[in-house]
Amino acid sequence: MKKAVVVFSGGQDSTTCLVQALKQCDEVHAITFDYGQRHKQEIEVAQKLAASLGVKAHKVMDVGLLNELAISSLTRDDIPVSHELQENGLPNSFVPGRNILFLTLAGIYAYQIGAQSVITGVCETDFSGYPDCRDEFVKSMNDALVKGMDRQLDIVTPLMWLNKAETWALADKFDALQLVREQTLTCYNGIIGDGCGDCPACHLRSEGLNSYLDNKEAVMADLESKSQ
Repeated sequence: MKKAVVVFSGGQDSTTCLVQALKQCDEVHAITFDYGQRHKQEIEVAQKLAASLGVKAHKVMDVGLLNELAISSLTRDDIPVSHELQENGLPNSFVPGRNILFLTLAGIYAYQIGAQSVITGVCETDFSGYPDCRDEFVKSMNDALVKGMDRQLDIVTPLMWLNKAETWALADKFDALQLVREQTLTCYNGIIGDGCGDCPACHLRSEGLNSYLDNKEAVMADLESKSQ
């Protein structure tokens, strides 16, 4: 039996990964992390989506310690999300250590339930400049988990080399375009669906959607070529 754990935030990327996993795996577990993020609504959105998609096992894990340690516009209400990069070259929405913690805990969960893979929606092609979304980082984490638990585990990144238009195409391929567009929460200002239209996450999302809708056949062909 092919069993997987999906790191699930209720946003566009992780929802697309969850939809795909439900089609391709025999058993899917979703894990959502409550780290005191800017919008607690993310947790509710993830719970509703998991229920509507028929996920039988959805765990919400409290990791509030991350909020105490990691200072970011996504963990502090008094820090506005900025379009400008900080002195270190990273956006102020970067939460240091977030994916290190998430993948570690998801790996432990996968170990306990006997899952062969952890699926995450990180992407190096269209992303916000976060170092913990890069392929090199994921491969290093995968190697550390395998060595640290002495058990084979694959961290799967279906979106790693897709641009946002291709990510929309992937959702459409699994008949989930409207669900992802209308029910997911990607916006840094906490607005479900198309979002505020102003924050960096909304810009990336809307540009990708418009690119896909304007060039469906070409984008779908590009997606299929990358899937081979």
